[in-house]
Amino acid sequence: MDSTPSPSSSSPFELVSSALGRYVPHGATSAATASADAQGDRPAAPPVPDDPEGGRHDQILGVVNLDKELRITRRNLDAAVFTGLDAASGTPFADLLPPGDVPTVTRRLRQVLEIGEAHVARIQRLRRSDGSELVVSMSILPAAAPQEGLTVSLIAMAKRLHLYAAETAIGTSLDIGETAQSLAESLLAWGDVAAVDLDFAVWTGEGVTEQSQGRIRLRRAALVPERAWPEGYVTPGGDLPSDASRLLAQAVRRDDAPQAIVIPDRQAVERLLGSPRVIRALVPGDRSASVACIPLVLDGTPPVVLGVAEVWRRADRPFRDSELFDLQELVARTAHHVDLARQHHREHTQVLALQRRLLPRTGGHTVEFASVYQPATPDSAGVGGDWVNSFPLPDGRTALVVGDVVGHGLGAAATMGQLSMEARALLSAGLAPDEVLEHLDETVSLLDDAESGLAAGYSALGSTCCIALYDPVGHDVALASAGHLPPVLMLPDGRAAPLPLPPHPGLGAEFALREPFDVHTFAAPPGSVLALYTDGLVEDPALSIDEGIGRLAEAVSAVHPWDTLQQAARHVVSTLAPVRQRDDVTLLLARMIGYRKEDTATWRLPARSDAPARAREHVGALLRRWRARGATRDDVTLLVSELVTNAVRFAAGPVTVRLIRTGHGLLCEVGDAGNGRPRLSAGGLLDDGGRGLHIVHRLTTRWGVRWTDTGKVVWAEVAR
Repeated sequence: MDSTPSPSSSSPFELVSSALGRYVPHGATSAATASADAQGDRPAAPPVPDDPEGGRHDQILGVVNLDKELRITRRNLDAAVFTGLDAASGTPFADLLPPGDVPTVTRRLRQVLEIGEAHVARIQRLRRSDGSELVVSMSILPAAAPQEGLTVSLIAMAKRLHLYAAETAIGTSLDIGETAQSLAESLLAWGDVAAVDLDFAVWTGEGVTEQSQGRIRLRRAALVPERAWPEGYVTPGGDLPSDASRLLAQAVRRDDAPQAIVIPDRQAVERLLGSPRVIRALVPGDRSASVACIPLVLDGTPPVVLGVAEVWRRADRPFRDSELFDLQELVARTAHHVDLARQHHREHTQVLALQRRLLPRTGGHTVEFASVYQPATPDSAGVGGDWVNSFPLPDGRTALVVGDVVGHGLGAAATMGQLSMEARALLSAGLAPDEVLEHLDETVSLLDDAESGLAAGYSALGSTCCIALYDPVGHDVALASAGHLPPVLMLPDGRAAPLPLPPHPGLGAEFALREPFDVHTFAAPPGSVLALYTDGLVEDPALSIDEGIGRLAEAVSAVHPWDTLQQAARHVVSTLAPVRQRDDVTLLLARMIGYRKEDTATWRLPARSDAPARAREHVGALLRRWRARGATRDDVTLLVSELVTNAVRFAAGPVTVRLIRTGHGLLCEVGDAGNGRPRLSAGGLLDDGGRGLHIVHRLTTRWGVRWTDTGKVVWAEVAR
């Protein structure tokens, strides 16, 4: 009795190989053939049935064993459906294949031999001795021990069962190309070559509408079997000639309704297509001369044709009405999946465009940054709520923002975009991080409620956000967080650790006693690296969240000062991201550069009447050391004088003047303890008051106000 491997010690494929091995006789021939050979007379092979798939069995199993040279060692092909397959022991398995399929199938056989990974359930044609072909579902498995080589299972299916299996397989992917490929592979059971051509608008995700036939454009989406095709023949990804697209569209649209048609022979095909160029583009070879064209129709008023499926086979095997009915049924059910894939592609494209728009693009003079966004899945189900952004503020600081909206899809991406743009606008207007989070909290509460958001697959409520502002002069980072994981800061000496931020609920969370958003300031000397991320990077079912953040700190600490930051970001993600991502992964690395000490100067002046004169004296001397042009010195001196005068007249407390030499100009800042907002009035230069801000407006490229804990700072930028 054969020993059967226990389930605990064998893979499912090994168990199947073992079972198939017992299904094959241990002799080189089947029992019936061996008996006949013993009598010295080989019985005549029964005739090949006209419709072998039409028997009372829905599927029939055949098994062939191969050695390492891909030669047949044993087989069991006794079922009537396999009659005519010349599978003698010692012959190459390639002899059963059509010549065009030999390279592809041989490659798959050798791949299973080399890596031991089964190749399961691919539709394949086998050649009979009379020249006809049999379509089977072929699986290639490593032979079970102690046998060596391969076990090839062949399942011949009845057309109706094949139709059911095809309907089950098609639509499992939301990728347009994969859906078309599944359809083409299923259609191969009815012919020698199957192709799927789709309207170009399907590929771009546009809504396919009724078009004039002269404007239709078809692109080949799938073609089976894999082989070397003649020159000029359209293969997947190629556009059909415009006249071929128009002919196909006209052929399947009759009486203002899309219908399937059959062109029975080569003469009729050539007569319809006309041009030799079109014939080379559409006809797959000399043997395949009969074709059935079935439109992929989207139900509607009027119905819309998404594309055309073509099944080619020899003219001596005409399409029967029952086969044409099966083809129409399969294609009709596939059209819905194609349209779903089109909608999915459009949403996927929109979400990715929005996501890319929010990702940082280039660094500035004071901060270098790099970002990585990695969706959980290749399709749009894994795209949505994660976002990072980095942008310079008008006052010379740099904002780093990371956030996460609960859920995925276009709704989550739209919410993400709204929150990101609002945060950028508020930060550019001079608001502090905690004030920005307060506004975002109100926005989230207005966007949706928990029930409506979760019903749509996302929710703005509970969104998290962390805002970091880097001051390149003070070399520090001000942080505020709403429910987000703490950033990791690596100091120039290589030490890396998460910043100690107290926990805070996410945006829109309702609590009886809501804690205010706090701002925490941390030193970030030049050379420091700050990592902002979303939870998908550090979440692992086998680890606690603290351990995951600790692993991130270790990975960031390995970033060398000379490393390219983008390369370092990719390395951190590849090191930490789980193999099976359950959530999107987002990482932003920012390396602090800051301004050199000799590029900044700060003076603290008492709020007295001589403050403007003292400010002019300090600024003039500094600009001479910086070798600024004479016109620039005059403009900056007048600008600082006007700002200090306003601070003395309308504010309180001491006045702070700071001058920064940037890469493209000079940044002037005047701070005071007042809380009034300077506004540019509609008056003119001859008015008694308000002339100072008009002068500021004329002399600068831009100017504005930001608020501090002790008052405000009016900043202005002058080009050098």
